[in-house]
Amino acid sequence: MNHLRELGDLLSREIRGQATALSRILSVLQRGQLGLSKSTRPRGSFLLLGPTGVGKTETVVVATRHLFGPEGLIRFDMSEFQTQDSIRILLGNGGSEEGQLPRVRAARACGSLLFDEIEKAHPKVLDLFLQLLDAGRLTAASGEVLDFSGFYVWLTSNIASSEIVNLQYSGDATLERHVLAGAQMALRPELFARIQERIVFYPLGYDIQLEIARKFLEGELAFLENKGHRLTVKPEVMGFLVRKGFHPKLGARPMRDTIERLVGEAIAARLLI
Repeated sequence: MNHLRELGDLLSREIRGQATALSRILSVLQRGQLGLSKSTRPRGSFLLLGPTGVGKTETVVVATRHLFGPEGLIRFDMSEFQTQDSIRILLGNGGSEEGQLPRVRAARACGSLLFDEIEKAHPKVLDLFLQLLDAGRLTAASGEVLDFSGFYVWLTSNIASSEIVNLQYSGDATLERHVLAGAQMALRPELFARIQERIVFYPLGYDIQLEIARKFLEGELAFLENKGHRLTVKPEVMGFLVRKGFHPKLGARPMRDTIERLVGEAIAARLLI
């Protein structure tokens, strides 16, 4: 039980600037882990919307590792499923090719299924989610019925991300209304309606990216210290790193890459003297 109580604090530490989204996600996870979700559906289902680099996928990674361990997350890049024939990759072909989802279910009874950038998948692939979200089951090409009621289903999408960036200084309610309307237009109504929580992740402002920069820098310094390189950082360095790494449209990824590059270059220069 303490493990579940700690999840909220963990998410707040690891994912910055998304308090509303995390609160809604935490509610579903707690109910699912306490056995309060319907056994005829997945433990929880989510559509996470927002621009790149704002914490959508990282939220899934952090929550799943905490609840199920490092092997509990099964991730699918939906850009690899752009043709109707790619259904067999997921469900098999009824012959020697078993399919990824039957293998997942044979190996695990619970965990998280993460389907990244679902707008890139073929419509026939998306049809599979109708059964998965409604009944927590899928029928493999072999005819076997796969029970995924012990899993959480996560869908991420960049649908309407340009709207999010353009409207980031509007009120939260206005921004969320526009983004959800865009997602509802892009996805079939019967799919959209089956998703339990449809959650918008907001762009990261300068102050939030400053917090993230501190977290990334601490992580990078700890990594280097384990390698035998101990660094002391002057206060003015943080402002320099944020100016170099801040990107209003690409979120936290450029910040992470900038810090890793600049700190690594500083160490390399010293070692090569």
